[in-house]
Amino acid sequence: MRKAETERKTKETEIVLSIDIDGKGISEIETGIGFFDHMLTLFAMHGGFDLKIKCKGDLEVDGHHTVEDVGIALGEAFNKALGDKKGITRYGDKTVPMDEALNLAAVDISGRGYLNFDAFIPTEKIGEFDSELVEEFFAAFTRSAKITLHIVQMAGENSHHIAEGIFKAVARALREAVKVQTEFKEILPSTKGVI
Repeated sequence: MRKAETERKTKETEIVLSIDIDGKGISEIETGIGFFDHMLTLFAMHGGFDLKIKCKGDLEVDGHHTVEDVGIALGEAFNKALGDKKGITRYGDKTVPMDEALNLAAVDISGRGYLNFDAFIPTEKIGEFDSELVEEFFAAFTRSAKITLHIVQMAGENSHHIAEGIFKAVARALREAVKVQTEFKEILPSTKGVI
């Protein structure tokens, strides 16, 4: 089973997190930020990941530290859960419509953290959530997961729809990339011999 747990404690946040990549999309999310909890819940469901996150952050400041640190912790756990990465598909991409919004996510489990975020969320806030934190979350996640991720917004006007479509597209692209190909289960998908 590809599972991992991680804890992160700083002066700004305390996080306990676990992930099962081969799960059923079941989640228990508690970050103190309602919209972020919603995004992580659908990320787990659309990725097929069992995900538990409990975060106590300095929300009296704002949501930045909580969102970024959850991204770091989730990326670390995701990378750890993948183990030696033998047999994984490695690449995945999905285009996801969410009403008028259309978003594409393409991922390479490359061993190199890189994010291309080509999306525009028109409002500064989605409820009480700072819209710019969508990009901050994925930047932190990609660095610590050591993956390459491209997010491209192709259409959209409603901020909630755009953000939700991004999280769903990334989750579904990751779901594809982490699949183990049984015929290649002992082979690392890299000519370098390392990811």
